[in-house]
Amino acid sequence: MSERTATVTRETGETSIECTIAIDGDGTATVETGIGFFDHMLTSFAKHGLFDLEIDCDGDLEIDDHHTVEDVAIVLGTAIDEALGNRSGIVRYADRRVPLDEAVASAVVDVSGRPRFYFDGSFSQDAVGEFTSDMARHFGESLAMNAGVTLHLAVDGENAHHEVEALFKALARTLDDATRVDERRDGTPSTKGTL
Repeated sequence: MSERTATVTRETGETSIECTIAIDGDGTATVETGIGFFDHMLTSFAKHGLFDLEIDCDGDLEIDDHHTVEDVAIVLGTAIDEALGNRSGIVRYADRRVPLDEAVASAVVDVSGRPRFYFDGSFSQDAVGEFTSDMARHFGESLAMNAGVTLHLAVDGENAHHEVEALFKALARTLDDATRVDERRDGTPSTKGTL
């Protein structure tokens, strides 16, 4: 099987981004978005998903964090989609619940080629550092739409830092599980023969 990697670049009037992901990595990350907490979340995503990840983003942070977070999710989702190719041999479905102190988050994914997104929960504080808490929800939505996955996320807690971090870790573990190659499987995991 070929190495499952992809590099995607995107340049708009709001952001300039380059992203490289290796699905079958060891969790190494080099991330620079200009938003410290977001860098921490993306590094955690790589570490817990065992993805090798490089992201460099120059965004219009003088406005706010929205375009940077959204566009990184678009580029990362596109890179995941490209790295997976025809999705031959993958597990396809997975779900995880991840706690972080009082917070707990869950992620359920179908790496189906049919993008959908659902979210249940709220965040206890409006922001964590320079990161607007609700951008965690929007990150999940933008990633799902561009990775071609159906994604259900949920979170509950009392501290937004813990809530957002649990979400990123649950998403990472779930995507790692769903994108693994099942050696018993021959071809695409669908009765249609394609995803």
